[in-house]
Amino acid sequence: MTLSVLLHVQWLLGIGHLQRSLRISEALTREGASVTLVCGGPPTPELAVADVRVVGLPPVRALDARFELVDEAGHPLDDALRAARRVALLAAFEEARPDAVVIEGFPFARRAFRFELDPLIAAARQAGSPVLCSVRDVIQKRDDPARDREIVARVRADFAAVLVHGDPHAIPFDASFAAAPEIADRLRYTGYVTNPPGPAATPDLPTGEILVSGGGGSAGLRLMQAAVAARRAGCFADAPWRMLAGAHLPEPAFAALRDAAPPGMVVERFRSDFPALLRRCRVSVSQAGYNTALDILAARVRSVLVPFADGHETEQLVRAEFLASHGVCELLREDGLSPPSLAAAIARAASQPPATIRLDTDGARRSARLIVETIRR
Repeated sequence: MTLSVLLHVQWLLGIGHLQRSLRISEALTREGASVTLVCGGPPTPELAVADVRVVGLPPVRALDARFELVDEAGHPLDDALRAARRVALLAAFEEARPDAVVIEGFPFARRAFRFELDPLIAAARQAGSPVLCSVRDVIQKRDDPARDREIVARVRADFAAVLVHGDPHAIPFDASFAAAPEIADRLRYTGYVTNPPGPAATPDLPTGEILVSGGGGSAGLRLMQAAVAARRAGCFADAPWRMLAGAHLPEPAFAALRDAAPPGMVVERFRSDFPALLRRCRVSVSQAGYNTALDILAARVRSVLVPFADGHETEQLVRAEFLASHGVCELLREDGLSPPSLAAAIARAASQPPATIRLDTDGARRSARLIVETIRR
């Protein structure tokens, strides 16, 4: 009998959450499961996935780093949109009749989506389908014991397991969630969920570039603006520069970067051969998102990490501090970012030998098998 799994994922600024869910969905299909992936973010080309049924809810995104939620037209969420999403999600559940439900982030994040997640969890409970949480290695740190107690209570009441997509020998979950020991019996470390390696390097790919990448959304705009200014001021003027802006960076911001770039600096949208470019570059300059950090580690490239910190975000900083402590990167905090400080960090990175660190990166396959095992138990 074919097992059925429904995954719910909501991305707001970047698409890292979606990419992890896609890799897990693909691994589930390789385990013989039928997968329904319910997506709550804006449409994106990454959703063209073979063998996975994709259901799009009326899109919701974050307006900016303050995470004010808006609809596709940029309007604040209203009750009609919430009701439409709830109805569509429960209809997807009824059609899939899943043997398990996997929810990305919640209850550690995505509280604003309880209007649809609470009914989904209730439907799963009534159907006897276990609910699992899928969460990255590091979550947003909070100095709020009451909120931690609420999360613990929710996990113990409603979740059969919490799949932590990380390596406890690298960054244990309690590094960002202090109450992790209280749900130790539910935590399942899967290893890191990596993206496919991408196209192989071709002879025409450049070498020795300063490669600046801004992630999938608009969160890296300040870093990219500082990189343009640093290059204009003469930073590594003898080296070719390439800047990769995310597919979801608004067109006016992208055009302004392209217009401001000096000769010798290419500005383009994200490329599928990004991992190959990383392996051949002189220095990588980026934020410290989950997927970008893994790509940098796989490429064994000298790097500068400027973790996203708007709105008191701490997730990327925790990850970047860990990597910096192992000599993998130069860490430049966002509150100290300027064209001169970025130029100095690039120079320091370029002078160091590439550092390596060993991580468990079998997360997609192990996640799929843990989900299947949970169903069979």
